[in-house]
Amino acid sequence: MEETFAKYINVNGELMDLSRPQVMGILNVTPDSFYADSRKQAEEDIVSRVHQIIEEGGRIIDIGAYSSRPDAEDVSPEEEMKRLKHGLQVIQREFPDAIVSVDTFRADVARMCVEEYGTAIINDISAGDLDANMFSTVAKLKVPYIMMHMQGNPQNMQKNPHYQHPVKEIILYFAEKIEKLRAAGVKDLIIDPGFGFGKTLEHNYEILNKLEEFSIFQLPILVGVSRKSMIYKLLGGGAENALNGTTAVHAIALMKGANLLRVHDVKAAVETVRIFNAMQNQ
Repeated sequence: MEETFAKYINVNGELMDLSRPQVMGILNVTPDSFYADSRKQAEEDIVSRVHQIIEEGGRIIDIGAYSSRPDAEDVSPEEEMKRLKHGLQVIQREFPDAIVSVDTFRADVARMCVEEYGTAIINDISAGDLDANMFSTVAKLKVPYIMMHMQGNPQNMQKNPHYQHPVKEIILYFAEKIEKLRAAGVKDLIIDPGFGFGKTLEHNYEILNKLEEFSIFQLPILVGVSRKSMIYKLLGGGAENALNGTTAVHAIALMKGANLLRVHDVKAAVETVRIFNAMQNQ
């Protein structure tokens, strides 16, 4: 049995226990995220979505203003900040106690969100690879840091992803990153193997099958598979048809050690976690 002490993260001065899996609800303040129903830009839509996440049992709201779907257009830092300011102002006013994570790979954006709006967590799809200042910035901000593995960048990551041994290579990647982050003084870390980010269908399922190997770091593991192409390319249809497959993958991920699920459909994910927890209590 793994020790659970490493699964606590300090969020706004309080410990969050991730040894009991939690759900993170996605809020995209973008016009072009891959799942159309997740795009919320009008104030009333943002309020409705955050209310839904909280009511359905989501513990964290993950707000993103830069679409990282394959082949997405680049968004300037100024535009990303503008979108985030709008969304964070609404959340701060309407849901002052909400725990908010910001999905950004830019250090200046991360700093703005934490210092001006009290953002609790930084979620970086590039693990510092797209901004050399990210690690030192997160260390100064003293917030939990989610680092994801991605081969390439959102514009080219799905052109020709290639690995000899996907899981082994990603584990070595994280080992190097963790060493640098610890040296910089970052205390609270979460790792995300990056399903769909520079991976083929086969790579994704190999990583899922061996997800428990990432427990070697004794850090919380985030899984973000919600309605992704690894599901609907296997089963048919599109993102709008991928809820059932998503739930199946979530169940497998929890059995293999996932601590945090990043999802579009909070209710379904929370129910999956409840069933998993009931099994653990037997």
